[in-house]
Amino acid sequence: MREDIIRTIGVDLGDKWSHLCVLDEAGEIVSELRIHTTDAGFRGWFSKQPRGRVALEASTHSHWVARLLEELEYEVIVANPRQIPLITRNDRKCDRTDAELLARLARSDPKLLSPVVPRSAQIQADRSLIVSRDVAVRARTMLINHVRGSCKAFGAMLPSCSTPSFAKKVAEYLPEELRAGLEPILALIAQLTKSIRAYLRQIEEVAEERYSAAGHLRQVRGVGPITSLAFVLAIGDPDRFSCSRKVGAFLGLAPGRDQSGGRDPQQRITRAGDPLVRRLLLQSAHYIMGPFGEDCDLRRWAERKCEHGGKSARKRAVVAVARKLGVVMHRIWITGETYEPLRLARERAEAAA
Repeated sequence: MREDIIRTIGVDLGDKWSHLCVLDEAGEIVSELRIHTTDAGFRGWFSKQPRGRVALEASTHSHWVARLLEELEYEVIVANPRQIPLITRNDRKCDRTDAELLARLARSDPKLLSPVVPRSAQIQADRSLIVSRDVAVRARTMLINHVRGSCKAFGAMLPSCSTPSFAKKVAEYLPEELRAGLEPILALIAQLTKSIRAYLRQIEEVAEERYSAAGHLRQVRGVGPITSLAFVLAIGDPDRFSCSRKVGAFLGLAPGRDQSGGRDPQQRITRAGDPLVRRLLLQSAHYIMGPFGEDCDLRRWAERKCEHGGKSARKRAVVAVARKLGVVMHRIWITGETYEPLRLARERAEAAA
C-alpha cells in the first residue's frame, strides 16, 4: 500500500444508489453518503477525492466500477461475498452498515475480504457471447417442451428428431386446433436455432483471434469451443494459481470442509465460482464417461470409482472427473504440452517393464 493512502472507503453497490462510508487513518468515520450507481455518479464524486483504498463486494456492477476506480488511481479491492459472513449474515444488515464493515475490513487486513480479480472489459464482452448463447439454448428447450406438452394434451405424439430440425420436422404433425397458437412458437424456435448457430461461429472466431489457449485445450476429447473458451475467460491469468489442483476449488468443484476437533464430515462441493463453467465441465465429464468418450486416464479412473459406492457412485464420479478435467486443462495451458489421453497408463506400463 502506498504511503499517501490514508483513507479507506467502503462501497455497498445497489442498482440505483450506492452507499459509501469513508474512514480516516485512525479508523474514524469521516462521512457517509450515497451516490447514483452510474458512471457519472461515481466519476463525479471519486474524481474530487484524495486517493485511497476502496472496498466493494463482487456483484453485477463491481466489474465496471472497479475498472473506473482503477482508472482514477484508487487501490480497489473486490470482496468475495461468500467469504464474509460478518456482512452477509449480519442480524442488522443494511446498506449503510455493509459499507462501513467493508471499509473496516479493508483497513485492517484486505485478505479478510478474500479479494477476487474483476474481469477486464474485453473478457466481459467476450463472455457475454457464451452467456447469450446459453440463454438462447435454454429458451429454445423451454419452447420445445411447451410444444410437445401442448400436443400431448391433445393426444398427438410428435416424432423424435434432433433439436435443430425440430421446427421443420414437427410442423405437419401439429393438431389443427393448436396451429394458431403453436406455429408462431415454431417460428421462434427456428429463429433461435439460427441465432445459436451464429453465436457458435462468433465464439469460434473470438477464440481463434484472441485466445489461442482455447484452441490448445480442445485437444481433450469432449472439450469443445464453448467449454474451452469459457474456461480460459473464467481463469483469465493461468499464473494466478500456484498449483493446478487449486483450479477445482476455484470453480466450486471441490468438497467443502467443516472440520472441528475430531469431527471432519464429508461435504458437498462448494459450488463457488462461475456456475456456467462448472456446468460446461460437468457436461464434458458426462461425455468422457459416456458411450462416445475415448479411452483415457480420466475415463479409466472414473470407471474404477463407479465400481464401489452404490447408485450414487456415478454421480460422484462425474463431479470428480469434471474437477480433474479442470486441473488437466490448466496444466496443458501453462505448460503448452500435447495432451496424451493415456499418459498415466503409459508411464505405469514403462515403470512395470
